[in-house]
Parts: sequence; C-alpha cells; structure tokens
Amino acid sequence: MSAVARANRLTPYLFLAPAAVVLIFALLYPIGYMIYASFLDWSPSQRIGQAEFVGLKNYANLLHDRAFHESFWVTIKFAFVVVTLEMVLGVGLALLLDRNIRGMSVLRTVFILPMMIAPIVVGLMWRYMYHPTVGIFNRTIKSWGFDEGIPWLSDSTWSFVAVVIADVWQWTPFIFILALAAMQSLPRSALEAAEIDGASEWQKITLIKIPLMMPVLVVTLLLRLIDAFKVLEVILVLTNGGPGLSTEIIALRIFRTAQEFQELGEAAAMSNVLLLMLMALTIGMFMYTKIQEARAARMRAAAEQTES
Repeated sequence: MSAVARANRLTPYLFLAPAAVVLIFALLYPIGYMIYASFLDWSPSQRIGQAEFVGLKNYANLLHDRAFHESFWVTIKFAFVVVTLEMVLGVGLALLLDRNIRGMSVLRTVFILPMMIAPIVVGLMWRYMYHPTVGIFNRTIKSWGFDEGIPWLSDSTWSFVAVVIADVWQWTPFIFILALAAMQSLPRSALEAAEIDGASEWQKITLIKIPLMMPVLVVTLLLRLIDAFKVLEVILVLTNGGPGLSTEIIALRIFRTAQEFQELGEAAAMSNVLLLMLMALTIGMFMYTKIQEARAARMRAAAEQTES
C-alpha cells in the first residue's frame, strides 16, 4: 500500500481523534471513576485513594434501603404520570395549532417559553405560587368562597401533584414542538386522498396523522422518559423531596446521600443504578429506531419491485 493510500485511510481517524479524546476525558473517565467509587466506603474527608474497598457492600445496602426503594417507586410514578400528561397535551396542542390562523406564530412562541426558563427559576416561581397564604392558587380558591386553601407543599398527595403540574407546565412545549414538526412534515397526498374519500377530521387524526407520526412520537416519549428520571432542580426547590419521601426521586436521593449523609460510595452505587435504567431506555430508543429504519427499507424495496 502506497504512502498516499495509507494517509487517505488514516485521515478520517485523525479528524475523529480530538472528539474521541474529549469523549474519553469528559464521559468515559467520570463514568469509570463513579463505578470505581461505588465499591468504596468513601467520605468527603478522604481522598479516594484512602477510602476502604468494600466490594459490593454499597449495592447490597441498596437492596435493604427502604428510603431508596421509596425513591425508586416515586421516580417510576413521577415519570409515568408526567410523560403521559405531556404526551397527551403536547400532541393535542399540535393538532389544535396545525392550521392557518391569524397570530398563530405568536401563539406558538408563547407555548414554548416555559421550556426556555431555567429549572431553578421554575421551582422558585411555582413555590411562590403554591404559598399557603400569599400564593395565587390559594388566594384564588379563597376568593371563590372556600375557607381553606390547598396544602400544596405540606401534604404528601398534594405535593406530588404540585411537582407534576410544574414539570408538565415546563416540558409540554418540548412534546408540542416535536409533534408539530412531525405533523407538518406529513405527506399532503395522504391527507388530500382522505379528504377526497370523505374522511372526517377525527378519522384523519386517528387513521392517518397519528400512525404516520408514531416513529417521532415514540422517540419523543423515550427522550422525555429519560429526562424525567433525571429531574432534580425543580423538585429540590419546591419540596426537597418532602413531606417525608413523597416527592423524593432517585436523583434527589443521590444528592442527599452525597451532600447530607456524606456517603459518597453509596451515592455512586445509586448513580450506577440510575445509569443502568437510563441505558435501558436509551437502548430501547435505538432498537426502535433501527426497527423502523429496517421496516422503511423493506417498504421502499417492495415499492421498487412493484414499479419494475
């Protein structure tokens, strides 16, 4: 092989080398560090080299840690509720606003504003609105003639509802944007054919729009699930996981274990469990994408054979 041919083969790898170095130091090294730390009895007062190696003890402790089990189920419940509500509201808004109405561009801009606000600010804003005496919600309820307001942040049931409302308010625009983009990229020929056949608006939505949007909606669903498992700032500011453990998700439990209890090894073990959960969701998203790509390729091949 000539020197020129060898250089041509190596050129793509040389261009990828800087990105690979950054990936190793910014992603793989911290993950490896966290995995190693999960096998140690490590406190902030020690260097990692001084920590005692305890093997799988931290993981075994998680099996018997009732607080971690509670946080795990709160995380599952929170993710399921918020993602379901956000998908329904986001797709519904996209269907509603996918039409030519005067001022529609302004409405679309207003709908995506919550997503642009920092999570800490969102938590503080909703905390003030949930205030038992001066918050807008309880003031409105009392103005309607009720003697008492709702204990938004002091009752275990209502506090969960409160954090769900805040998350749905902030992240429904994410679903809305992706659903609207998918809807506007649908083939007009299919919709025109449905109109010619006399299909109603509901039939066009259920039989044409939603099925054609399904690949985008599934990927969007998985992305929001992954993000819902990692929510921290809004819940930290709103309730700090309380009252009790009613709103403490795994990310907040990891934060408290490291900061308040100063058990860095156990916090690292929790982080690895969360990482495995997120990896499972990510692999599911990639598998679904590959299946859809293979299906689309088969359909194109069949169409080409039919035309020939």
